[in-house]
Amino acid sequence: MVDDDAVVSVAGLAKTFTLHNLNSAIIPVFDDLALDIRRGECVILAGPSGIGKSTLLRAIYGNYRVSAGEVRVRHDGEMVDLATADPRTVIAVRRRTLGYVGQFLRVIPRIAAIDIVMEPLLTNGWSNDMASTRARDLLARLNVPEPLWTLPPATFSGGEQQRVNVARGFAHNYPILLLDEPTASLDATNASVVATMIEEALSDGSAVLGIFHDADMRARLATRDFPIGAFVPQARRESIPA
Repeated sequence: MVDDDAVVSVAGLAKTFTLHNLNSAIIPVFDDLALDIRRGECVILAGPSGIGKSTLLRAIYGNYRVSAGEVRVRHDGEMVDLATADPRTVIAVRRRTLGYVGQFLRVIPRIAAIDIVMEPLLTNGWSNDMASTRARDLLARLNVPEPLWTLPPATFSGGEQQRVNVARGFAHNYPILLLDEPTASLDATNASVVATMIEEALSDGSAVLGIFHDADMRARLATRDFPIGAFVPQARRESIPA
């Protein structure tokens, strides 16, 4: 049963990978995973590297097809199961409801940084002037040097690219945010800026599911931890270094 207050409700979730180049070996990631997230919560995925935290985020976002179970998110007032939704519905949920910030910026080459940040706003009906103002404010807040705004990010440093990535992910006020180590490549000053942006999103009622290996970030942001290891098959759990 879905929690009436949940904006994300995962139930019976299983994911396996098939290694076709290794005699179709099957690698189980997690099984029968259940998780509900409510507005204003920041749930931190806990567990060692390699246990499946990023896989869970990608499964919820719809980048990975799940092997079993439900991935329900509250979209336009209704719970939508992304595990079975058609591609058009998945795109609509991503556009308006489900934001995602990964560890790396992946964009079309030769597109200016400011246009990358503006894109989710324009697809949600913002005027060009309003989207430009919002993008400029975010890039400035994240200390991206103004001369870089009109340049493609391919030649930026890793930290500059990630700040553009965060600006894009926070441009639209998504009700649900999936964050995969958004501050891993940032210095302490810019990591604190991102933490403040997350806190503001939580205060506005967004729900956050995130991965943060930095203990200070976890202590600052987490409303609760979610130990994913409890849903990893025992044989695989024993093969992952602590």
